[in-house]
Amino acid sequence: MQQVLISLSSFWAAETLRHGQLYFARLARAAGADGFEVRGELLVDAQRELPALAEAGAGAALVYSSPEGLWRADGALDEAALARASAATRTLGAPRLKMSIGGFAAASSRGFDRLDSALRDAGIELVIENDQTVPAGTLPALQAFFAEAQRAGLPLGMTFDMGNWHWLGEDALECARVFGAQVRYVHCKGVQRQPGKWVAVPLAESAAPWRAVLRQMPRGLPWAIEYPLVGDDLLAVTREQVALLRTIASAPGAAA
Repeated sequence: MQQVLISLSSFWAAETLRHGQLYFARLARAAGADGFEVRGELLVDAQRELPALAEAGAGAALVYSSPEGLWRADGALDEAALARASAATRTLGAPRLKMSIGGFAAASSRGFDRLDSALRDAGIELVIENDQTVPAGTLPALQAFFAEAQRAGLPLGMTFDMGNWHWLGEDALECARVFGAQVRYVHCKGVQRQPGKWVAVPLAESAAPWRAVLRQMPRGLPWAIEYPLVGDDLLAVTREQVALLRTIASAPGAAA
């Protein structure tokens, strides 16, 4: 059965900050999700919240998402940001940390040895996400990064955010063809174009070819809901969306 997680940002930032991520983590589990992704930018008191989230996520699939980039704007590895993210991941009890590459540039590859050492010491898996910035979210930038990582002997996996490509004018389907083999975790996000901007929507409302994108992904990857979950009966809405992703995954030809 398809493993479905919920990024806790899906419940709207304002609501998540008001109620706390623990409230929505419990709701996600009650709705049948296999786990959840904790968002670093939505933690108000990490020292208090992370242990409680770890308890709520006992036996679940957990991911920690850091809002910080791996490389600073000057192209140097941000070891402090990596240390903060690794510590939070360990406190959560999550095996997987999600970060963007930040300001990675041509001269940044000298940081790979230190990155490799830090990940080994932490005992966690790092998955690189395409974010909504030009340095860390375009096809050329990420191709260059993964090629350098491979040359450095650090074959990192990827978090493929289906929606983020659109914010930067990239072809999500082409990006799926390029990166599909190294994807380890998928952010399921539909998109619609509104005047002057893109917005995230449920997959069923998306204007993008999301089914074709998912077919480019390897089988058996965890999928995470990262689109707005709203409604008067939020538990029912969330349960419905979790079931929908499992139905999509089980359909013939759903994945490569």
